Amino acid sequence: MSQVEVSEGSVEVPCCTSPLFFRQSRPSSGDAKMSVLLLHGRRFSSENWLSVGTLHALANAGYRAVAVDLPGLGRSSSAEAPAAVGELAPAAFLTDVCERLRLSPVVLISPSLSGMYSLPFLLQQQHLLRGYIPVAPVCTDKISAQQYRSVKVPTLIVYGDGDTELGQASLSNLSQLANHSVAVMKGAGHACYLDDPDAWHRLLMDFLAKL
Repeated sequence: MSQVEVSEGSVEVPCCTSPLFFRQSRPSSGDAKMSVLLLHGRRFSSENWLSVGTLHALANAGYRAVAVDLPGLGRSSSAEAPAAVGELAPAAFLTDVCERLRLSPVVLISPSLSGMYSLPFLLQQQHLLRGYIPVAPVCTDKISAQQYRSVKVPTLIVYGDGDTELGQASLSNLSQLANHSVAVMKGAGHACYLDDPDAWHRLLMDFLAKL
């Protein structure tokens, strides 16, 4: 894993007042199979994807991985978040991120708080998505059954069996997606990828290999 280099950068997004910080890893040999965008929860940042080894694991498997610090969090703390409508941020935010970083079509990994960004993006810009991996995201109750059924993007719903609140609630709502599978991480809590990184990486690689 040490052969992979993780670079840092910033990207200007039209709807944010300041640039967003991001970390990026690429495969050491040749072109990437696809791009993966990693978001994060309220208490976290892109640094978690570095420390848990996900940025390295993705690059070693041949993928380009980009982890951003969301507006107002981590090293993007000076960037104001896009105005939320009904607790959902506009889909234009992630559309701009993907465009500026040349990520489309992208696989989107979205834990917890980041659901406010990823869900409207999923509904409005599914043509830019190659796959979607929600990890107990917020705001799943803001989407109607009809809207869920209209999404055809391959989706892997992940949650820890110790996350009895948001994990169960998000599963119930996200299960309305037309093209989904479910992975339950045993003995893991809300941030299940931190509790068992090896199991998380196996789930992630298995899903990506099928896209």
